[in-house]
Amino acid sequence: MKNVRTLVEAGLMIALAQVLSYVTLLTMPQGGSVTAGSMVPILFFALRRGWKQGMMAGAVYGTLQFILGPKYSFHVISLLFDYGIAFAALGLAGLIRPTSNVKIAIGAAIGVLGRFVCHFISGVVIWSIYAEGVNPYLYSLVYNGSYLLPEMIISALILMLIYLPVSRKLDQQR
Repeated sequence: MKNVRTLVEAGLMIALAQVLSYVTLLTMPQGGSVTAGSMVPILFFALRRGWKQGMMAGAVYGTLQFILGPKYSFHVISLLFDYGIAFAALGLAGLIRPTSNVKIAIGAAIGVLGRFVCHFISGVVIWSIYAEGVNPYLYSLVYNGSYLLPEMIISALILMLIYLPVSRKLDQQR
């Protein structure tokens, strides 16, 4: 992290994301849920501070999700691809310069897509035991897409509403 202000902002966003993760609209049987925008603070931070800081904040958030949330697996692939790397991938939103609502939505989509890829890999490798005769790739695609697509839409809509005005206000306070 570059400075104290960035570190404090990261900590606040991680804490806010953790609190929002407890407000669930839909919970899946083997993990994953649609929340009240729990990824928004991490995506916001990544758009504001860039992909490197965003990925660091996302990795910390993913670690908290594992420590404080329900445990579905302790397999090393699951620990990496369902928590650490998956939530770090949200930071990929910071690859986009958020100058318009379209770019903000694209950034959110890139971050959530990165998370989806990680969960997809874990779904094929670990969770395909629940596929019951269904192609494991199709199973993982449908299972993970069923909660991450609505989560991405919610996140993108919230970010399009708040990112530009809040970011401008934060920059004015410097």
